[in-house]
Amino acid sequence: MAKRVFVAGHRGMVGSAITRQLRMDSSVELLTASREELDLENQSDVQAFFAQQKIDEVYLAAAKVGGIHANNTYPADFIYRNLVIETNVIGAAHNSDVQRLLFLGSSCIYPRAVEQPMSETALLTGVLEATNEPYAIAKIAGIKICESFNRQFGRDYRSVMPTNLYGPGDNYHPENSHVIPALIRRFHEAKIAKAEEVVVWGSGQPRREFLFVEDMALACIHVMNLGQDVYQSHTQDMCSHINVGFGSDVTICELATAIAQTTDYRGRIIFDTTRPDGTMRKLMNSDRLFSMGWKPTIDLKEGLRLAYKDFLESIPRVG
Repeated sequence: MAKRVFVAGHRGMVGSAITRQLRMDSSVELLTASREELDLENQSDVQAFFAQQKIDEVYLAAAKVGGIHANNTYPADFIYRNLVIETNVIGAAHNSDVQRLLFLGSSCIYPRAVEQPMSETALLTGVLEATNEPYAIAKIAGIKICESFNRQFGRDYRSVMPTNLYGPGDNYHPENSHVIPALIRRFHEAKIAKAEEVVVWGSGQPRREFLFVEDMALACIHVMNLGQDVYQSHTQDMCSHINVGFGSDVTICELATAIAQTTDYRGRIIFDTTRPDGTMRKLMNSDRLFSMGWKPTIDLKEGLRLAYKDFLESIPRVG
């Protein structure tokens, strides 16, 4: 009999990638619900959905997300709405006797001045980055909710923390997107306009790690499918989350050069050093996950090619 698997947030970049992978598994009966069909912020609706659907496993990829500007402008939305979604889904899963759940968090859970690369044990050891603290607090709470249900009720609720993700389904908005989709759009438009130069904020020296979203989806499924004894042997009751990263990073200069090559932009790349660099390095320590038998398969060059292809196909909807 196929297991009934619910992906919450299946229209988002990560949720849609998980959905694509699960659709290829004949042992899975996939369940999804659009926002119009199920409001994850409505507790009674979520409880009723779980009671009716007889779900075996849950991937909790639903969240309110955004860049620095959105986090600074709507901090109450980011902490409140994410907490509501998490508590509603995890609580309904428990009340409907769903034994297995995977919660997706964010690398922003770690302190602002954390030692690099960032390991799971760094959680709650320092002050968070102020610009996204409300969102980070909500994601930390999600980890701790899962751990608390495990400790009190013997559930098997797990958490994964991805590094910077990119790929199909990304947001290419000119102001609200993250660095890879923003640069893909900027270099593409510069190529079309035959612009002589593209300006990139900062010195180009900060280092960042990037993971293709399909690899993230495969990592999620790998972690979910691990035997409970294997999972517990690599984690602790109160440090149970797992970092999901590529394992190495690149400078923003290297990234910009690679995107220029991917988009076939042949003009100059100018770095505006009057603009802030931000944190000089953000790299995840993914040794815990790698020791569990998973490694990424898509390198940055191939990932950027696939991301640019997705952007070109998305032009009618991104405007």
